[in-house]
Amino acid sequence: MDKPAPAPGFSNCVPGNQVPYNYPQHVLGTSQGVTGVSSSGFQVQAMGFPAGTAVPPIQNQPIVKEGTIWMPVPPPLPHCPPGLEYLTQIDQILIHQQIELLEIVTGFETNNKYEIKNTLGQRVYFAAEDNDFCTRNCCGPSRAFTIRITDNLGREVITLQRPFRCSSCCCPCCLQELEVQAPPGTPVGYVVQNWHPCLPKFTIQDEKRMDVLKIIGPCVVCSCCEDINFEVKSVDESATVGRICKQWTGFVKEAFTDADNFGITFPIDLDVKMKAVMIGACFLIDFMFFEHAGDRKQRSGVWQ
Repeated sequence: MDKPAPAPGFSNCVPGNQVPYNYPQHVLGTSQGVTGVSSSGFQVQAMGFPAGTAVPPIQNQPIVKEGTIWMPVPPPLPHCPPGLEYLTQIDQILIHQQIELLEIVTGFETNNKYEIKNTLGQRVYFAAEDNDFCTRNCCGPSRAFTIRITDNLGREVITLQRPFRCSSCCCPCCLQELEVQAPPGTPVGYVVQNWHPCLPKFTIQDEKRMDVLKIIGPCVVCSCCEDINFEVKSVDESATVGRICKQWTGFVKEAFTDADNFGITFPIDLDVKMKAVMIGACFLIDFMFFEHAGDRKQRSGVWQ
């Protein structure tokens, strides 16, 4: 009997190896970790073994580099863009924007930098904006940008490119768009804003511009003391398959910096290219709604 074809953007995984949405993940080749729970429920799992059982040998140990623990390097996989092998092993990603002291002291916008980690706290990637002073400080959150994402070997494995577009939904012909390349120079997908009078809505597309997933945010994207969730849904919007969550980081950090924390969940059997595009969608959402403008205010919805 022939096996049914997978849904667009999903890979054929061996039955029994798929991890349901919101099910705790385990990173391969790791036997120890730290435990903790963020305000949005993204868990940092403790990896241990019951007493009296033999601990399997660790083949890929975490890499400690300049005081930072990196996720072990997975083996190369066929038909997988180089550097995206990390994403085959995880169904949750944590993105932490670094605080820039120069930006706090001077008020001038600097290039954003982000740590991308798994739920064990191991760094998977490092992302850095590549922009000039005038673009950052004259165009504000609406600016065009290039974000370069590197792995623990220093290789640029993902490039995100966003052109300058109008930031108001009053112009439905000029909505936001972001291109994801992996490796650099090879488009693997796009994040396209959809016009809606009230809700932030986006479509995740593959390299052929075919719709794969939808992202729907709340009508009001600013709140106090709670997380803000952007639901990732199937193309027909009938099923929720993941989430992009902007996590509340505390009053002081929220008021005086624009360093944000995000959590992303997606099906573990989702195509690694689409996982990379979801990471790009998170950065686009950050710039659109949570990056402070020159007046230190952020947008509260699609109309502002």
